Amino acid sequence: MAYGSDPGYPGGYPPPPPGGPMGPPPPNNHLVMAIVTTVLCCLPLGVVSIVYATQVNSKWAAGDYQGAMAASESAKKWWLASMITMIVLVVLWFLLVVVLGTISFSTSASFE
Repeated sequence: MAYGSDPGYPGGYPPPPPGGPMGPPPPNNHLVMAIVTTVLCCLPLGVVSIVYATQVNSKWAAGDYQGAMAASESAKKWWLASMITMIVLVVLWFLLVVVLGTISFSTSASFE
């Protein structure tokens, strides 16, 4: 057997990744949005998004293309959940302030 050859691959080299010799580009890791939503929105959900986002490139480099795609989708799902949670909380807070303000105003107006 020649140096560098592997009986499992013809010619001694593994097949190139799908999409040509260089392979397709890795999927978006969504790391920027994961960090932004962690800082500005919901911390626990953003941290989960960061964990998945950091796995994308390493899985892609290791040849785990399906795992990289799944990690990318999970990172996106978690940062979106973080952003939606923050929007819902802001809307609820705004409604609470408006309702309490209305109740307070109507109560103080009735004593005058």
